[in-house]
Amino acid sequence: MEIVRSHRQLAAEAAAGVGCGGGGGGAGGLPTYRVAPQLEVRLEEFELFAIDRLRVLKGIADGLSRGKRPEEMEKLVKELWKAHMRHQDPAETLNKDIISHFVLRLVYCRTEELRKWFLSMETTLFRYRFRLESPESQRMLMSEFQLPYKALPHSEFEAVKDKLSQVARTIGQSAAVESVFFKVPFEEVPDLVASRRVFLSKGYAYVAMSQVVSLVVTQFRCNISKALVLTNRKWTATIKEQENDRLTPIVEALSNAYFGPDYSQPKDAVEISLKDIDQLAKTSFPLCMRHMLEKARNLKIERKPSSEAWGQNAGAGLKLEDALAFWRAEFSQKVGSERFDKEYAYSIRHNYGKEGKRTDYTPYSCQKIISATPGVGDHHGCPYRHFGEDNLRAALNKMGISGHPLEDIMDKVKNRHYQLACTMTFEAEHGVSCDTGINHPNQYFSESQKVLKAKVSHHS
Repeated sequence: MEIVRSHRQLAAEAAAGVGCGGGGGGAGGLPTYRVAPQLEVRLEEFELFAIDRLRVLKGIADGLSRGKRPEEMEKLVKELWKAHMRHQDPAETLNKDIISHFVLRLVYCRTEELRKWFLSMETTLFRYRFRLESPESQRMLMSEFQLPYKALPHSEFEAVKDKLSQVARTIGQSAAVESVFFKVPFEEVPDLVASRRVFLSKGYAYVAMSQVVSLVVTQFRCNISKALVLTNRKWTATIKEQENDRLTPIVEALSNAYFGPDYSQPKDAVEISLKDIDQLAKTSFPLCMRHMLEKARNLKIERKPSSEAWGQNAGAGLKLEDALAFWRAEFSQKVGSERFDKEYAYSIRHNYGKEGKRTDYTPYSCQKIISATPGVGDHHGCPYRHFGEDNLRAALNKMGISGHPLEDIMDKVKNRHYQLACTMTFEAEHGVSCDTGINHPNQYFSESQKVLKAKVSHHS
């Protein structure tokens, strides 16, 4: 892709697999992403298309981590795609689909962890989009992947028909056996074998037409996995340096992008005063903010709090004057008033947009906090990622969380679903569901205040 200007006709042809060696598109509007299309893209679209697709992938990740069933995931994928990737012009939808995939391939090729996440989410997205295609489109996609399997001959089908019927009954399907099956090496459909949804004989699995998604997805996953490694080599060898002033900053920022509200200037937040901060910490602060507050008060430290700490003060609605008063009370006895005013106060005013570039900095999102690595003696970062198990259990117990909710949270932490663990903490603490998930510490605070005020209004 060349990132310069829009070139709609060429983009539409590329999306349909025309003029790019058949690599960009697939049947029924579902691309296979085998070769990057030869099209020109505006820089704004490069980023905006990627952001929209990332919203879809992160929605899928949240659905999977919440343990949604296959039928629920199919509905979720359909809704996410409609909300973020559709366009009134079908050619534009395909164009956006193709571009956004290859941009995110560039974003997520750079580390093993990023590649693993992207591969898993894109494969899941492809799986459910394939299931929504018509049988005819599915057969065309099988041809697109050049799968070497042919439908089972009638004579062989009749020989194993009873066995196929038995498998159908055990998995809750109609006793009437489908008429189209494919005989494939069992290692090609590991998910079907693991769930005992296919008949196995002499190293082969007999896959029904309704199950060919497993065949196609296996090939899709293999193709994307190889492509990510190759893209990483190109990125490291040439692209990163060549695009250092244009694309590289966008690519490096997208993997940690936050898409929620801007908390640098909260429009609907109620201003909080210094005298209320301790009570608010007990009722409405997320664990990361509680921890920083506790350490700022209890430890005899001289180190400056991170930008994360200054920013959460601002985003939560604490006025500049109160923020200065709070940190002066905590640090002036340790470093002296003169040093505090010279070094610490400037940082606070800078974060509120009163010094330097006078930018009112947006407080750190969960994604940015999770990706940070606190040094020795630092107390910022995400507790769900950076605390040891015993410390995390103790901190959650202190918030009044125990029993099954605590174990569910710890299970999510062990599986590295840190934001979901925070969301479940919110739900356990407040007794309400949070379907949108927690994506920002100030969102946690804001949503907590809404819940608590609604409870007060209900009882008054």
